[in-house]
Amino acid sequence: MTLEGEYEPSPEQWVRDQVAEYEASNGQRANILRGHPEWPIVVITSKGAKSGKLRKNPVMRVEHDGVYAAVASQGGAPTHPTWYHNFVAHPEVDLQDGAEKHTYRARIAEGDERAEWWERAVAQYSPYAEYQEKTDREIPVFLLERV
Repeated sequence: MTLEGEYEPSPEQWVRDQVAEYEASNGQRANILRGHPEWPIVVITSKGAKSGKLRKNPVMRVEHDGVYAAVASQGGAPTHPTWYHNFVAHPEVDLQDGAEKHTYRARIAEGDERAEWWERAVAQYSPYAEYQEKTDREIPVFLLERV
């Protein structure tokens, strides 16, 4: 993993707790969406768009052939999650999937590629479809490709 800098934990207690437990156990604990063993997560570290500080977020695990998707759904809110802006400003991110930690470059999927990855994401985590129905914005799908 290559990102360096000061880590600023999330203001959300549940995010801080999940990330801390995930990292402390090398991805063996806190590796699912709370209470849902069918929905595994990964932890992505990004650099803050404004602060430049390191931010860590648990994100649904959507992977295919070594490429990961990060779906900026924010539960169908009308605005993008904060980490969306981090990925746009600083596309190099670190991703931990279990014990595996690597650096990736994030880019927004568009067109047919986005449609294909959206289907994969919804197949992995069905609430994404509901989130899209709740918002007027097209929910962005970032593809993370290993550097």
